[in-house]
Amino acid sequence: MVVYRRTGSDEIDSSAPTSTGHRGYGLGVEITLHLGDITQDAQADAIVNAANESLLGGGGVDGAIHRAAGPGLLEECRALGGCLTGEAKITGAHRLPVARIIHTVGPIWRGGGHGEPGLLDSCHRRSVQLAAEHGCARVSFPAISTGVFGYPVELAAPVAIRAVREAMVEHPSVVEVRFCLFEQPAYEAFAAALRTDTATERP
Repeated sequence: MVVYRRTGSDEIDSSAPTSTGHRGYGLGVEITLHLGDITQDAQADAIVNAANESLLGGGGVDGAIHRAAGPGLLEECRALGGCLTGEAKITGAHRLPVARIIHTVGPIWRGGGHGEPGLLDSCHRRSVQLAAEHGCARVSFPAISTGVFGYPVELAAPVAIRAVREAMVEHPSVVEVRFCLFEQPAYEAFAAALRTDTATERP
């Protein structure tokens, strides 16, 4: 684990386990990385679902969340009328060990010239905003759009890290954003993006 804390200077602890890492952005605010199954993240108040526009379930993270939450989630999602790309909607968590599920629709990768970075940025900002509005202090994200939607994870990670950092400044009641990443390559891409963001943010 690489530990980043903003206390006037950054502290690095390279002796900790490799399953998690975090970087702080001031007192009580941090971004953390976790290698594992987002549906099992009981430390979060809300988890973010990488949904499609129908909000009726699909493959990858979306399917896993619907299966773990049970049929009540699908019933609740039917009443939401779908969701536009870059936007987010919130539901109960049903059988998941959190309070809320935030559903956001990431962009399909079409080479990067069709507004994909801006839409991905919006997914993260809107999700943090919804978390704040519903009293969720700790929010767990997957690597949105990097599965079947084809967004290269090494390009998605810096967008995601920057977006949540800036959104947390706007919504300080959200004190932790957790990226729960299912595979090691995604974890490594987000860890690299976090280190780069740290270097950029140093005074």
